[in-house]
Amino acid sequence: MTVRSPRPRVAAPWVRTRLRAAPGAALALALLVAVTAFLAAVLPRAVDRYGDAGLHRALESAGPDSTGVQLAAPVPDAGLPQEEREAAVRGDVLRAHRSELLALAGRSLPLDPHQSSSGVRTSEAQKMSEPWLPRPDGLPAHLQLLAQDGLADHSRLREGRLPEVPGTVTAATTRVEGAVTADTAGDLNIEVGSVLTFPGVARAPLQVRITGVVEPRGPRGAYWSADPLMRTPGLTILPGDPDVRQYWMGTLLLPPDAAPALLGTAGEPLRYWGLAPSVPDLHGHDVPRLTSAVAAVESGPVLQRMREATALDIRARSELDDVLTGHTGLRTAIGPLVSVAVFGTGTVAVVVLLMAGGLAADRRGGELTLLRARGGSLRGVTGRLLAETAVVAVPAAALGLAAAWLTVREARLAYSVAAAGAVALLACLALPLRALVAHRAVRAHTGRRDVATARPARRRTVAELTLLVLAVGAVVALRTRGTSDGPNASGDHLVSLAPVLVGVIAALVLARLYPLPLRGLARPAARLRGVVGPLALARAGRASGSAVLPLLALLTALTTAAFGGSVLSGVADARDRAALLTVGADARVSALHVLPAGLPDRVRRAPGVREVTAVSVAHHAQSREGTVPVAGVDPAGYAALTRHTGVGAFDRDVLAPGGSDALPAVASPGVADRHGTRPFAVRMEDGSSITVRIVLVRERTPAVVGGDFLVVDRSALSDRAARPTALLVTGDRVDGAALRRAANGGTSVQVRAEERAGYVDSPLQSGAERVYTAAVAAGAGYAVLALLLTLVRAAPERAALLARLRTMGLTRSRGRRLLVLESLPQALLAAAGGTLTAWATIRLLAPGIDLTAVALPATRSPAGRATLLTDPVSLLAPALTVVVLTVGIAAAQAWWTGRRDAVRELRAGDAR
Repeated sequence: MTVRSPRPRVAAPWVRTRLRAAPGAALALALLVAVTAFLAAVLPRAVDRYGDAGLHRALESAGPDSTGVQLAAPVPDAGLPQEEREAAVRGDVLRAHRSELLALAGRSLPLDPHQSSSGVRTSEAQKMSEPWLPRPDGLPAHLQLLAQDGLADHSRLREGRLPEVPGTVTAATTRVEGAVTADTAGDLNIEVGSVLTFPGVARAPLQVRITGVVEPRGPRGAYWSADPLMRTPGLTILPGDPDVRQYWMGTLLLPPDAAPALLGTAGEPLRYWGLAPSVPDLHGHDVPRLTSAVAAVESGPVLQRMREATALDIRARSELDDVLTGHTGLRTAIGPLVSVAVFGTGTVAVVVLLMAGGLAADRRGGELTLLRARGGSLRGVTGRLLAETAVVAVPAAALGLAAAWLTVREARLAYSVAAAGAVALLACLALPLRALVAHRAVRAHTGRRDVATARPARRRTVAELTLLVLAVGAVVALRTRGTSDGPNASGDHLVSLAPVLVGVIAALVLARLYPLPLRGLARPAARLRGVVGPLALARAGRASGSAVLPLLALLTALTTAAFGGSVLSGVADARDRAALLTVGADARVSALHVLPAGLPDRVRRAPGVREVTAVSVAHHAQSREGTVPVAGVDPAGYAALTRHTGVGAFDRDVLAPGGSDALPAVASPGVADRHGTRPFAVRMEDGSSITVRIVLVRERTPAVVGGDFLVVDRSALSDRAARPTALLVTGDRVDGAALRRAANGGTSVQVRAEERAGYVDSPLQSGAERVYTAAVAAGAGYAVLALLLTLVRAAPERAALLARLRTMGLTRSRGRRLLVLESLPQALLAAAGGTLTAWATIRLLAPGIDLTAVALPATRSPAGRATLLTDPVSLLAPALTVVVLTVGIAAAQAWWTGRRDAVRELRAGDAR
């Protein structure tokens, strides 16, 4: 008799079984993790990109003459043998030195060898005696000689040929060949074949014959821009000349091997090397290291190594450190503001991930309880939950990271990997940790966890008090010292967390206060007629007691959205205000002296122009206290303009003549403090005099751009002083091009809209605005998702309730009202609490938030300090959206449940 061995038991793999059992939930988790990982990974890359773009814009604005490192060394002493002096300035020797200098400086400072240069130049321009050179004020032109390497590689030959060195040039050579740029040839009347003579020292004069005219390749590059006169000549004012006479300054280009000829001239020759930074290789996050590298080259160990390697007394000069310091200051001011939005959105994203894990744990609560009751260990259950979640979350996070890398290529990868990894880790741990806490002990029944009966634990109280202390400290710090402490500080994260902490505290307070009205209304509601109202209130009171996370997500998102809206509103208002103060109206047409007689009529006919106010401004009028600008205006029209713009508004009767001979005047505070209210004399630019008396003080006035002014009635001025010098234009969508055509040259036309558009002069500003807007939008999306998760969590129980109530005679319309009324308390709580919290946050933090760096260029801020402004749309729209979504989803669920068969919802044994 054969004994058949028992078949081996086949255990179904846990992860595969769970994924097949709930593919929809796995797909939803993967999508949530992928989107969150993408946002978390793309943020540091976006910050790096706009930081790099801001640094590159700052370098381009400063120009190569300010961003390059200029090295110079004197020519060998005259006491040395002449052959040694000549050899030291030849092109091959200087090129070898340049290679050594690039190698030494390039270890810490990225340099561009192609744009770097070396050569010999005369430091003193020589007075030229050629009669055919232009003399604008009778003064002879001054020219300098420059023998720089690489002329053929950086220029195109326009006429003639490049200069050559037929033999060996020495200090005694009297004739060499040279070239000039096209701009130099055109401005100084130099042609191919022209000969220019430079005085010599203890030798015959040096004659330079022009053999070619060249056109620079890349004229804005460092090769041509390190010395502006190399490319384009310029007019220079004679120092100390009372007549302010001018003369031409220019440069002749010699071949590098002709440099020894400069030793015999009176131009004080000098060896030099220009080290050009490689702008694409400079990154915003490396600015501290770059600043140290520049300091080391200018006066540190790198300069010392250069001197030792070349055996030369090299001197270094650069303004690159000043450019880097300005960029750092702007980034320091902008960074904390972006951090506020990032921390708010990050908090909401973390809450949503925790809610997703909690929803999964609650949905599988019966399953996990059964596993524990049948002997499943806590470690085994949580390990299997971790494995099934990791199988979904880790690939999804990797997909989000890849999408972020494809979206923004040029940025550091380490921070993106860390951010995506943190998202994956949180997604993997949310479900196991929630199950670990809920199923530490084996229970058959957990009891009720209603909002109205739940009591907070002591540990929760301690944690909430700790958060309250942190929030108070952050708010106080932000109000007292702002988002950064000093011009070179980067702000601390606690201060940037202030709006988030305020929202968190408000959510915790509301979660504690929410049960109180429910308890108070429970008994009175029981005496109401009808079943819908009392039942809805009872259902709201029997909702799950774990409502802190949804409330936290909603309040944090509402606070962040409103705070972000106030930031953007404050930035827009500051730019509008600054443009208005700069222009004075919607447009301004002005001239240095007097406008043409027919110009006002032509301007009135331009498209978009509604009103034109003529003013006469004397910028150099004199009083006993010094110079004061005086604006002569038409009282009626100008008063209407001030009311329209809101700048220094006053009534027309203010400038009406009084009983005395003194003209009534509107003055700035500074002028009023210096002159008082007594009449005083003012001498106008045409020599006439008026007597004025200050009757009203205003901070600003549209006619005068600046802090000091007097505004008087133009009809009381002399005919010459009353002639208009500016037109202030108001209208809708004033066309700047049409105004310029109407002005027909000779005048300056400023348009308010164009001025406002020019205030964003750095990618740091525009990039920060885009990141802020995207962060607020993402936070709002996560808030909606948190709301959906809350409603999805209660959907099965609500569906079963409606099915049971329909068997008892509840109509469909009453079922819809029941679900809507049940969901309204928490929705109204979140909406009202979020609105009040956002408003309080803006009021609390506004004194410590300075938006000037984001709103306006660093060089001009006529509107003063830009502060937060409460934006009603961003304050109320998100809150109303929460209520509308809640009511709409509840109504849709009731409608959908009413159309389905109630048999499935009433099956015995279903967990609801």
